[in-house]
Amino acid sequence: MRDDRVIAPALLAWYDRHARVLPWRVPPGASVRADPYRVWLSEVMLQQTTVAAVRDYFLRFTALWPTVQDLARADDAQVMAEWAGLGYYARARNLLACARAVATAGEFPVTREGLRALPGIGAYTSAAISAIAYDQPETVVDGNVERVVARLFAVATPLPAAKPELTALATRLTPSTRPGDFAQAMMDLGATICTPRNPACGFCPLNEACEARAQGIATALPRKSPKPAKPDRSGLAWVALQGDAVLLEERPAKGLLGGTLAFPSALWDGRDLPPPGAADWRDLGEVRHVFTHFNLSLRVLAGDLDGTPGRGHLVPLRHIDRNALPGLMRKVWDMARADFAT
Repeated sequence: MRDDRVIAPALLAWYDRHARVLPWRVPPGASVRADPYRVWLSEVMLQQTTVAAVRDYFLRFTALWPTVQDLARADDAQVMAEWAGLGYYARARNLLACARAVATAGEFPVTREGLRALPGIGAYTSAAISAIAYDQPETVVDGNVERVVARLFAVATPLPAAKPELTALATRLTPSTRPGDFAQAMMDLGATICTPRNPACGFCPLNEACEARAQGIATALPRKSPKPAKPDRSGLAWVALQGDAVLLEERPAKGLLGGTLAFPSALWDGRDLPPPGAADWRDLGEVRHVFTHFNLSLRVLAGDLDGTPGRGHLVPLRHIDRNALPGLMRKVWDMARADFAT
């Protein structure tokens, strides 16, 4: 019978030799603890995003705002502009709210419960900060950890129904010593060895303990329930010029692309709005964009405004920073610029 007590020591020994070098991470064996600000910032950025995509954003953020107090004092618009491209803009709004709450309190809470009371911090992020920054015995379960645990114990229940069982099993494995390193070791194992396709079982430090490998079903786990088909939505976007300026508006703070600068649009987000002003609108075609819960076809109309716009504000074309626009609006801008050039 397998002794689960051997798993944590074997994994930590592997992590001591093979830990990934990441800009927000303190390497194993270091004499200093991880900075809770950097742990928190990285975990928020990594939600629904890859390490490769986040690395440059993290380095830019920490160069601009080295401490949580610096971020708390930052201008909202600048933070949203720096966030552009990471998506899920509610995270950026919560990032500022959380930074300001922490700056007011003076420091991050140590406990998972205290961290969960902060804006935008849920069960996973609170556990990650508590374990990695403060070495508290918390269990951190992300997609990589779910995959590792599902294979170790040959859990056949499909996700998401298997989540409680996988969390309970991961908790059973979490050691009281070095829980932060153990959490990161589990993540690294899932990211580099126990990958979704073609896991490198021969190099895995836990291969002798893995029930899925013994049964020859590692690549089939974790099982997932079929996803429902995404619905399709459509809408309109207006690129309105007046002289050497283009019309932009700030989207509502809550909802899709909340708080970002965007071209006026309607219908796709539940807002049935008229054009932003009088113009001889011409149809440039459609851009397509995939959101988490739906597919979007957005028809782009362009024109020269006649008179004062009904909403938004005019921004000189030379001041338009494509990278500061959310991904959907970059596509709109690219289509419009191609039309301007003809």
